[in-house]
Amino acid sequence: MKLPRRNFLHLAAGAAALPAVSRLAWAQAYPTRPVRLLVGWPPGGAADVVGRLTGQLLSEQLGHQFVIENRPGAGGNLAVEAVLKAAPDGYTLLMIGSNNAWNVTLYDNLSFDFVRDIAPVASIVRGVGVLVVHPSFSAKSVPDLIAYAKANPGKINMGSGGVGSPQHVFGELFKAVYGVSDKPMSAEEWKKQFVKEG
Repeated sequence: MKLPRRNFLHLAAGAAALPAVSRLAWAQAYPTRPVRLLVGWPPGGAADVVGRLTGQLLSEQLGHQFVIENRPGAGGNLAVEAVLKAAPDGYTLLMIGSNNAWNVTLYDNLSFDFVRDIAPVASIVRGVGVLVVHPSFSAKSVPDLIAYAKANPGKINMGSGGVGSPQHVFGELFKAVYGVSDKPMSAEEWKKQFVKEG
């Protein structure tokens, strides 16, 4: 195919102008001011650390400060509500966890629909749950633990980070799937087992 000289010159001029046009578009890129990143957990925990590292990286990469704001409470729901009340301009972001997805089943009167009201932007981290027992415990495998729990109902204690935490939900799922139960440890039992006196 032979390209007429006039068409060639138009294409060449257009190609030469592209870098200037892309620079103009880049000058209006996001962000143009500091961005708030809300974390629904208290300072010092894993989510807070991930949020702060993410904010630092984004600040360095995008040239504007990403300010981490901790809004703990109600299983992360307080942070969700704060983000939903902010202007939908991309300058208030929310760091979520798996708890935000299952809060729908744990809280009766949420003021929002998590799936409808929150738009995902990026996946930052993935976590896993691990089942552990004390080395002196007789069960050395999951089937051993299930058999022990069924033979000794109410004699196993499960620790968690509180209602709605991943540990709590994983434990409840384990109990439901395998038909076992635990019981909360009283303060007196906890003291006997873990606190050395004298």
